[in-house]
Amino acid sequence: MKKFTRTVLPILIVALFAIQCKETNVVKWPHGVNYEVFVRSYADSNGDSIGDFRGLISKLDYLKDLGIGGIWLMPIMPSPSYHKYDVTDYKAVDPQYGTTEDFVSLVNEAHKRGIRILVDLIVNHTGTSHPWFQQALSGTDNPYRDYYVWAKKDSIRKQISKKAISLDSDNLTQWHAVNGDTTAEHYYGFFWGGMPDLNLDNPKVREEFISIGRFWLDSMKVDGFRLDAAKHIFPTERALDNHAFWIWFREEMQKIKPDVYLVGEVWSKAEDVAPYLKGLPALFNFDMGYAISAAVAAGKDSLGLIHRYKSILDYYSSHTSDYIDATFLRNHDQNRILSELNGDNQKARLAASILFSLPGTPYVYYGEEIGMLGRKPDEQIREPFLWKNIEADHDRTRWEQAVYSTDATVVPLEQQWNDKHSIHQHYKDWITFRNSSAALTYGSIEVFDVGDSRIIGFVRRHQNESLLVFHNLSDNSIAIKVPQEFSEILFSANGQGSVAGLEVTLAGNSSVVLK
Repeated sequence: MKKFTRTVLPILIVALFAIQCKETNVVKWPHGVNYEVFVRSYADSNGDSIGDFRGLISKLDYLKDLGIGGIWLMPIMPSPSYHKYDVTDYKAVDPQYGTTEDFVSLVNEAHKRGIRILVDLIVNHTGTSHPWFQQALSGTDNPYRDYYVWAKKDSIRKQISKKAISLDSDNLTQWHAVNGDTTAEHYYGFFWGGMPDLNLDNPKVREEFISIGRFWLDSMKVDGFRLDAAKHIFPTERALDNHAFWIWFREEMQKIKPDVYLVGEVWSKAEDVAPYLKGLPALFNFDMGYAISAAVAAGKDSLGLIHRYKSILDYYSSHTSDYIDATFLRNHDQNRILSELNGDNQKARLAASILFSLPGTPYVYYGEEIGMLGRKPDEQIREPFLWKNIEADHDRTRWEQAVYSTDATVVPLEQQWNDKHSIHQHYKDWITFRNSSAALTYGSIEVFDVGDSRIIGFVRRHQNESLLVFHNLSDNSIAIKVPQEFSEILFSANGQGSVAGLEVTLAGNSSVVLK
């Protein structure tokens, strides 16, 4: 038995391991770590205060250095709104973000760096300014009328006082009058009146989306889609039709691009998510995002996080073996993780540590890696990225006055870059480590219960590689007995870790990986 009796400084471990990791990246697409970008807020290349494709191109080397394998772009198609979820043209890019040539250049430059591009595709609805809807308004006999969902006034059940529970919409009125005419037919818009739902029972609408998919996958050379509002293609009571639609969609997209990557948003509990996996082989795991932040905030794992996660994976496996769990802490629809943890930087780092040590493909919401803050309304969880101090930051967008992520609350990236103790370095170290480890990237997960709710413990295994992972949720140092086979610290984060004999000591809010 090999014994370790000296304290191991994690900075040295991480530094030495990072050098090795650069040469031992084991990740193959579509595995690895992805990055969600709101182009409008990311980087401005032309001084008009709005982020754009060329600004993002200028930051690709930064994302490659961070270890990112794929970029999910929030909607980039023409739209009258700042968020662009009310599309007016599915086969174009919004001129605020640049030209088609700019976008093609972005894809090409990303591919040169081994980074894939995913486009947010909104299949559920268009904007009211879309030519299809404008044609539909011209009369009931217009062929585009059937591109949307209509009902006579007297057949509409009142939904103003209550509606079906939904985590992804607070809209109380889902049937909408045209130009205030309450006597005429109403159109269905699940999210709000500015986003009329498409009628996917109509074969012509489906043909439109085959053509749209071909445009982006063939002409624009993107690698796949993030599918917005995937459970709302049909009303809630038609869940089976929703599942069948995505199987059809996947098959059609694979005809165009056999290795197309599809990741869907089904904001619901695991039992509702699982049936979508045959059509959407990657789905965002909202359950785990909430569970991680709850455990970190509480300082103890009272819910049995790993038991819960393993039960979700096992349940998914009962439906299909062909899936990749898309994990994340928070996204563009939620309060930022650091704000959810009341600005506690150490706990935010710990939440990231847990995320990067779990199975699946982690997604990082832009700015998370520099400790950006934000609480709803939505504009304030999508604030400009801070590249430098504001006086010198020519890349910073200024489309919105930041409320939460300002120079007074967030250290800009440039100042974090050479700080080995920064949250940016924490993210980079973890992603580098994960990218070098087949066990963390592809491995199974087993619960390792130490009998202390302040400690999350589990084993990741892949082929001949086995890693034992501990996360200390408390503020205090804790000693843990470990099996003889795990006698060496491979990676330590957010605090000192030491091994003596068959015991490892973790500092508060820290993590350690043993091999």
